[in-house]
Amino acid sequence: MKTEVRGSTTSISLQNPTTIFNTSQGASLTGALKGCLGSLDGACIEKLLLHCASALESNDVTLAQQVMWVLNNVASSVGDPNQRLTSWILRALISRASKVCPTPMNFNGSTSSSTIPTRLMSVTELAGYVDLIPWHRFGYCASNSAIFKAIQGCPKVHILDFSITHCMQWPTLIDALAKRPEGPPLLRVTAPNWRPQVPPLLNVSSEEVGLRLRNFSRFRDVPFEFNVIENSSSLELLLSTQLNPSSLDLRDDEVLVVNCQNWLRYLSDDPRGGSPSHQDGSMRNTFLNMIRSLNPRIIVVVDEDSDLSAPSLSSRITTCFNYMWIPFDSLETFLPKDSAQRMDYESDVGHKIENIIGFEGHQRIERLETGVAMSQRIRNVGLLSAPFCEETVKEVKGLLDEHASGWGMKREEDMLVLTWKGHNSVFATAWVANGPNPNGLLMED
Repeated sequence: MKTEVRGSTTSISLQNPTTIFNTSQGASLTGALKGCLGSLDGACIEKLLLHCASALESNDVTLAQQVMWVLNNVASSVGDPNQRLTSWILRALISRASKVCPTPMNFNGSTSSSTIPTRLMSVTELAGYVDLIPWHRFGYCASNSAIFKAIQGCPKVHILDFSITHCMQWPTLIDALAKRPEGPPLLRVTAPNWRPQVPPLLNVSSEEVGLRLRNFSRFRDVPFEFNVIENSSSLELLLSTQLNPSSLDLRDDEVLVVNCQNWLRYLSDDPRGGSPSHQDGSMRNTFLNMIRSLNPRIIVVVDEDSDLSAPSLSSRITTCFNYMWIPFDSLETFLPKDSAQRMDYESDVGHKIENIIGFEGHQRIERLETGVAMSQRIRNVGLLSAPFCEETVKEVKGLLDEHASGWGMKREEDMLVLTWKGHNSVFATAWVANGPNPNGLLMED
């Protein structure tokens, strides 16, 4: 029997379902399915996904095929949030299985590093993408408020922008700086050429983005410069040659800000020397030490609040199913099931899911760690946390009022955390390099 994965162009050759349970593996599957077959309950789907992961980890392709057949009868790219999420996880599992045993699986899809077609957005489409749910706007709002407070009274400001959303954060800050009582500063934004090839992808160059920001700043009467870091076409080049005062053209008369939005997860945490005892040499820690050495006035770090770095496939699937459910469920509250905008957004989430589940080694670039773990990592390099002030909290709450009622915010230690129905989604943190309360810069009022 050939079964099509709903919402995808890939297919696998599966056993006839009437014979599935007549094997020893089938008996194991029957136990896993007890009380679940035909149910759309999330706990039952998660049990099936873990059964499939266990089969793949033990190279039991036959059992994996059997579970995939059952999952395929639950998954739907136009169903409820659990079904839609399952369809993308199932696709990732099929992609992974095809790499392990392509002939028995009869997998007809691409085996390239990305089997999900990626789309290039216009700047207008990107703005709509960012506004859809507060996944990115939460971090923008918290970071911009902290940055605005940290640079009060400064006539010249230089922002190093490490982000995946093509400088979409800065128009709001530029607008706020234009209204500053003492007048706007001279603002410089510097961004690297290199960014991970993950959604959202833009159909214009970094230079074109800078030109648009320059035009907007001129309209708001804010002096503005935009620079792209030269010779930063790869992450290795960026870290080895460009993160120094000379290459970045740092100036003594300006205040430096470092902005990291959904960035650090793409820096490998594998020891660069190949030995666990040399963890300090990992790309992630190297980057943090480098930006600390630049002595910035403030560093803001925003990322998704989940641990998706486990070596175990089963662990990653459990976390993925319970975390990636959030965007699928939040979109359900205001977009119809067949909405093209919804499907496009979910496809971008699916791109992430495929990397988390379908790949290993250096090809698995989605390696999130929780906000608590990231905060401890940052403290370990000698940076100090700067708690967000009540004014920032008020601004973020005002932003969330524009979205569905399921979105909320809470404090965890010195972090602000975006939540959906009580589940952690995104964390925001702020850091200083020069000891507690340098020049009154810690954020508490």
